[in-house]
Amino acid sequence: MPLTTLNQRFPGKRAFITGGASGLGLELARLLVQEGWSIGLFDIDPSSLVNAEQELTNAGARVHAFPGDVTRFEELVVAVNSFADICGGLDLMVNNAGVACAGSLLETSLDDWRWIVDINVLGVVHGCRAGVPHLQRSPQSALLNIASAAAFVSAPLMTPYNATKAAVVAISESLSGELAGTGVQVSVAMPGFMQSQLLSTARGPEREKQIALQLMQASRYSTKACARDLLEGVADDKLYIVLPKAMRAVWRFKRWLPTMFTRRFPHLRQRFMPTAAGHDDKSS
Repeated sequence: MPLTTLNQRFPGKRAFITGGASGLGLELARLLVQEGWSIGLFDIDPSSLVNAEQELTNAGARVHAFPGDVTRFEELVVAVNSFADICGGLDLMVNNAGVACAGSLLETSLDDWRWIVDINVLGVVHGCRAGVPHLQRSPQSALLNIASAAAFVSAPLMTPYNATKAAVVAISESLSGELAGTGVQVSVAMPGFMQSQLLSTARGPEREKQIALQLMQASRYSTKACARDLLEGVADDKLYIVLPKAMRAVWRFKRWLPTMFTRRFPHLRQRFMPTAAGHDDKSS
């Protein structure tokens, strides 16, 4: 089904995606390519970037690939500036690059804290700072920051990941107010578990990573479905894009009854632990 509303709102059809060489970022690029968009891909993995560029080019896309690290602002701003110069502007900036880190606050090393904050928080800050000046030059444009349902679920033993994704939501909310009236729409995505490659670089206790892996494998929500839902959410001018539909009920529960939710959630989590860990020990 064509993304008619998105194309009508942003006729320039120029999108830049961080973490665009695999997973959700690549699925977003594939969908936009089908709609005739010009795509800028930014990724730290050069081999994946080459493969993604070749795939999209073979599909007839106007794609520009930029190897780089979102933790290095200079690399990202040069890439975004180059893409905007080549394409004559920017209509959609997607800050998708991110990593996962499991564990409690105390057991997570400071090196791992710095690693995930640098990528998940400062990487988004860098993307916003690089992209917004170009977005402001377009009559209508959009900034899409990829957070996670972890931002509001705040499951135990996922403290670093939860904290960084909550920060992405706060950044997006603040920017929405700061950019009001400029023509730049801000959206923040909070998807639940889906079939993705997020855990391929994850850090933290093996037990917690296995629980997350089981939940991902059990999910019927694909990255392809998520990508389409995200773009439709942007087209509908949504600030909060909570996915899939069932996760919106969880989001409302947390917002309306936060204390009850926080007390009950650890007990719900225990249901997944024995099979994920491979034994009956329910301690954490």
